[in-house]
Amino acid sequence: MKHLKTILLSALVILTIQLTNAQKKPNIVMLFSDDAGYADFGFQGSKTMITPNLNKLAQEGVLFNQAYVTDPTCGPSRAGLMTGKYQQRFGFEENNVPGYMSAVSGADGDEMGVPIEETLLAEYLKEQGYATAFYGKWHLGGADRFHPTKRGFDEFYGFRGGARSYFAYSKEPASKLDLMERGFRNFVEPEKYLTDVLADEALKFIEKNAKNEQPFFAFVSFNAVHTPMDATPEDLAKFPNLEGKRKVVAAMTLALDRASGKILDKLKELGIDDNTLVVYTNDNGGPTDKNASSNLPLSGTKSNHLEGGIRVPFIMKWPGKLKPSTTYNSPISTLDLLPTFYAAAGGDPKSIKDIDGVNLLPYINNQINSKPHEALFWKKDTRACIRKGDWKLIRFPDRPAELYYIPNDIKEQTDLAASYPKIVRQLFKELFEWESTLERPRWLLKREFENFDIDRMDKYKARPKHIMN
Repeated sequence: MKHLKTILLSALVILTIQLTNAQKKPNIVMLFSDDAGYADFGFQGSKTMITPNLNKLAQEGVLFNQAYVTDPTCGPSRAGLMTGKYQQRFGFEENNVPGYMSAVSGADGDEMGVPIEETLLAEYLKEQGYATAFYGKWHLGGADRFHPTKRGFDEFYGFRGGARSYFAYSKEPASKLDLMERGFRNFVEPEKYLTDVLADEALKFIEKNAKNEQPFFAFVSFNAVHTPMDATPEDLAKFPNLEGKRKVVAAMTLALDRASGKILDKLKELGIDDNTLVVYTNDNGGPTDKNASSNLPLSGTKSNHLEGGIRVPFIMKWPGKLKPSTTYNSPISTLDLLPTFYAAAGGDPKSIKDIDGVNLLPYINNQINSKPHEALFWKKDTRACIRKGDWKLIRFPDRPAELYYIPNDIKEQTDLAASYPKIVRQLFKELFEWESTLERPRWLLKREFENFDIDRMDKYKARPKHIMN
């Protein structure tokens, strides 16, 4: 009997230790905006936008000054983030899905998406015992096999497509991918402004799992501030001195900040903020011509490889693990989120094979003094780009390649290609070597839209004077 009690006591101790360790796993919250301008936040220097909650997050966390996405458009950028690998490696090179494409390799319409053979971020975190949820814009495939609940997420309230109204539809839109969906194929339109609704949905998930002491991963994928330009009268009234789209995008950004603040406040209210890793970032540069966003002082916009298309605001907060009110200045990528989250969850990122991202935590904490990436790459059809150290080469279809030294020329105004031909040749060679490892695109963008992207780049190459902070 005494021996049995000893065995039971030992088992209880082991179980207690296991539960304690499970509870120590940090919660992870991803706040992700859509088409926001690089300069359109107080923590990025804006005097126009009202973003107190994200400003506070930046003060309490680490602000990354050279954070990049894997593509300057929504869908491919998300594909790279979710897989931790360059999306071109599995054929997700071209523009958004579904959309204005021509069929290649049988993939068209809803059939375009991240291949089911690829493991997504949520699937890795479920391996570590996490409850997972996705709220908002998916944009990684419309067919049922691409659905979030089939790609590692326990809960979903959002839409499968790339853009929709911020208010409930009075009649069914042309595509069902634009409808709000709770779980799988349960279509439920929002009862109020969508940005606020997404936050409210996330709060329910957070409260439930906090009560159960269950570590959770909440990916809140706001469609703000993507078009259509929808805002509430109350938010618009906060910007009496602005007009047109600039007024609307300011109101939409205010709603984005308010929704983010609800989530951050809930973590504190529940007493779990000290054990929660929070990241805020954006999917690509702002499309200034579409939503009046500002990417200053960067040149370029969404859909091109200038800094304004691929460099994004990025904040990471993890109390007790990351020093608050600090900046990190080496280039990073949204590729790095998957291995970073996996490491924070207690996994060994070295065990994840065939990804391009790295665990950022030892770099941020100065345990590793080198830069996370020797080089970063971008590609869309004949256009491509490489950043190697402080040099950046952009290859175009309609003109010679351009070379910039980013530390001295963040606006990319001085092309140094003619002055440094050896560097141009070397970067061309490295870019081609990387391209030779990629899969052929599964679909292609119509050529007319490539012209649009080049024209947009030229328009915003110089400082756009009509958009001010």
